[in-house]
Amino acid sequence: MRKLVLLGAGYGNMRILLRLLTKDLPADIQITLIDRTPFHSLKTEFYALAAGTASDSVVRVPLPEHDQLTVIGGEVIEISTDERCVYLEDGQQVEYDELVIGLGCSDNYHNVPGAAEHTYSIQTIGKSRITYEKLLGLGSGATVGIVGAGLSGIELASELRESRPDLKIKLFDRSPRILRDFPERLSNYVKGWFDEHDVEVVAESNITKVEADKLHNHEETISVDAVVWTAGIRPVKVVQNIDTEKGNSGRLVLNRYHQLPAHENVYVVGDCADLPYAPSAQVAEVQAEQIVKVLRHVWNDEQLPEELPEIKLKGFLGSLGKKQGFAYLADRTVTGRIARLLKSGLLWMYKRHNG
Repeated sequence: MRKLVLLGAGYGNMRILLRLLTKDLPADIQITLIDRTPFHSLKTEFYALAAGTASDSVVRVPLPEHDQLTVIGGEVIEISTDERCVYLEDGQQVEYDELVIGLGCSDNYHNVPGAAEHTYSIQTIGKSRITYEKLLGLGSGATVGIVGAGLSGIELASELRESRPDLKIKLFDRSPRILRDFPERLSNYVKGWFDEHDVEVVAESNITKVEADKLHNHEETISVDAVVWTAGIRPVKVVQNIDTEKGNSGRLVLNRYHQLPAHENVYVVGDCADLPYAPSAQVAEVQAEQIVKVLRHVWNDEQLPEELPEIKLKGFLGSLGKKQGFAYLADRTVTGRIARLLKSGLLWMYKRHNG
């Protein structure tokens, strides 16, 4: 039997399973999926879990079942590309012929003193639960700082405003305007929503230190009762420890087939891959489609195509609470109720398709 091992039940590896677990899967292929949880987590919805507007069950999707699929629950502590073996925290060793690394990311604290110790996270379902418990327990009038005004920070701030109208919310943005790389109309709409709903956006911020009850922004000290960090990501430590070329924020440099250049039986999908795109579920899924095509060529002893198609992204969708949203699709800006319905519909379709 030929052993394909998938590390992580994220968006990329779920798409790989969706495409491989069909009648066309060669009978001599055995797939092993390793993840710390026995389900697929909808990471794009963790902001709602942390804000208390979505239950735990809403952000989970069951893993597929198949005679040629084995699911192992556990924490990966080492990946040996020379030995073709994955080591788990409980002592298990899983050998592979082909490996797909999709272990996701952790927060990038950018060496800010105190950030790792004194902030909360929405990078995993477990950390999002902890963040929810902290935010839920805050008294009326408490101040919550959200560091990072990317899509995660924006959605968390807006959802938290709806669930806890009694809190003071400060959203810290390094840029002069929200979503500065997109049309100004989009930025103005999001900023207008925050102004209307009493969320303070602190533009051109630079967080230099975090304490248990204080944020240091430039020379100013701001009292806070809780801080959630959404200011960037980097690969998890076990991926950073792989002896291979690294790119931006420690992500793994790949060849044109999404493989490690020195180990062409090792593929990388999602947030760990060094690609010229911002990490997202959409990028991971497009990567996964291409990895499946490459794997089928390899299994059939066929020559690989000279080039893979360029990854083309359709845009993005964001929510502002449960009733409003924003989108950038095909170079067009969509705002308001329609954008929110688009996002809700896309989530429903994804869960139906994968569940």
